[in-house]
Amino acid sequence: MLTCFQINPNDNSAVMLGDGEATMQAKVIGASQRSTITLNHAIAYGHKVALQEIAEGGAVFKYGIRLGHATQPIHAGDWVHLHNCASDYDERSASLDLSNGRPTDTVYE
Repeated sequence: MLTCFQINPNDNSAVMLGDGEATMQAKVIGASQRSTITLNHAIAYGHKVALQEIAEGGAVFKYGIRLGHATQPIHAGDWVHLHNCASDYDERSASLDLSNGRPTDTVYE
């Protein structure tokens, strides 16, 4: 079965331990009290899945720390990434390419 790992009991996101497709169920292992989560989108290995509803402006937690905030409502089972989450540590995070994480605000010649 597909799995994801909640690192800290206070985390509202978990790390995917395999590639998942929309509607697949993933077993939540680690610190979670939740047994499974149904994916709303395809989510790649190593990316975050929301374990609960996160309101726009709400904190996104991983490793037991606040990594960033939701830039739009995030639903349980959603992919948590640059398209719906902004870093609290790096102002440039909103300008990163969604697929590869490269900065888009710098021109290289």
